[in-house]
Amino acid sequence: MPKLSCFKAYDIRGRLGEELNEEIAYRIGRAYAELTKAKTVVVGGDVRLSSESLKFALSRGLQAGGVDVLDIGASGTEEVYFATFHLGLDGGIEVTASHNPIDYNGMKLVQKGARPISGDTGLKEIQKLAELNAFSPLEHRSTSCYKKISTMTAYIDHLMSYITPAHFTMPLKLVVNSGNGAAGPVIDMLENRFNTLKMPLTLIKMHHQADGTFPNGIPNPLLPERRQATSDAVRAEGADMGIAFDGDFDRCFFFDHRGQFIEGYYMVGLLAEAFLQKEQGARIIHDPRLSWNTIDTVKAYGGKAVMSRTGHAFLKERMRSEDAIYGGEMSAHHYFRDFAYCDSGMIPWLLIAELLCVKGQKLQQLVEERMAAYPVSGEINCQLANPTQAIERVRAAYQPNALSVDETDGISMEFKDWRFNLRSSNTEPVVRLNVESRANKALLDEKTAEILTLLNAR
Repeated sequence: MPKLSCFKAYDIRGRLGEELNEEIAYRIGRAYAELTKAKTVVVGGDVRLSSESLKFALSRGLQAGGVDVLDIGASGTEEVYFATFHLGLDGGIEVTASHNPIDYNGMKLVQKGARPISGDTGLKEIQKLAELNAFSPLEHRSTSCYKKISTMTAYIDHLMSYITPAHFTMPLKLVVNSGNGAAGPVIDMLENRFNTLKMPLTLIKMHHQADGTFPNGIPNPLLPERRQATSDAVRAEGADMGIAFDGDFDRCFFFDHRGQFIEGYYMVGLLAEAFLQKEQGARIIHDPRLSWNTIDTVKAYGGKAVMSRTGHAFLKERMRSEDAIYGGEMSAHHYFRDFAYCDSGMIPWLLIAELLCVKGQKLQQLVEERMAAYPVSGEINCQLANPTQAIERVRAAYQPNALSVDETDGISMEFKDWRFNLRSSNTEPVVRLNVESRANKALLDEKTAEILTLLNAR
């Protein structure tokens, strides 16, 4: 029984050819059908050149398992989430490799209610069934159907429900970088809606046309080298803000009017503030990598901050159990209760644009005080031969003087004026470090250098 290496902790990702191909996609569809017993499933795919053929093979596998397939075409991951919960379907699958290299593809799977299917909730079982490739015959075989549909209008209606058009009282010029990914058609539809409602928004669209060859590079604004084009355009256009997406636009990234990239950590605090002004006392979910700013903001606005393990499956589970109104990760994943507790890359920038108008301030003004209060290292990835030993060196050095130690996700240690989180990757020999301090950039730099020295000691 050959093992399928494309199955990861939260989703499916693999190099095209041996790791993921049409035959494997068919088996995944067949396995999904057998495990979930779904009657109707929605499928979509990003703009990669391989996505359409993989999606069709996946659909054939679903149909062979007795599932009716609704295909929404080229789409972002959140469009599959939306169609799943909006139409009350049994599940959904998006064919996407998001920000992975061009020779990769993958899938993100959900069940009824857009609940994620990950390693703890069925993905391992789907893997085993796909590896065995020996499926049970259907007891009552009937002809399943394949149908192309669109939920775009309903999706745009839902996105617009998060903002109040009357709040947009001042003109805003926004640079929007779709990265030649799947975001472009949604941006066009939103622009049409803005114009119909006479909202004074001007969108400067760049890298807008979908192109699976990604002529401007794989869209992943977490990488500094993928930020420059957006930053330059904001300055050249005199824009109020810049927004950039990854390939399947489940993440969005922000630039202020100077073209300065704003760390996702500070956007979590800003969005938490926006929601708590609408629903005081609400719960806000955050990840443990960087937390002081979020906790401080949530407390100041009368909410309750709740920590979750990093990763979309864990965040969504905690969102549901706490009935949280909003959850955010520093990696630019933002989760919304009214979006079936799922992550969206479109909702955040609409809310932030509204906030700029309501407060009459620039994005820089909204975050600069928080950035000074809690400076951060940014996530630093260290490739190490033995991550476990490296982490233990850091633990031994700092734990005796730590005020608190938390192992929700890796190791988090807090001291009077600084804290850090150190965690291993699930898939590669990489350790990820995040450090923050209380208004002390020199201390931040000192402690970051100390930990990096310990990690790299031989």
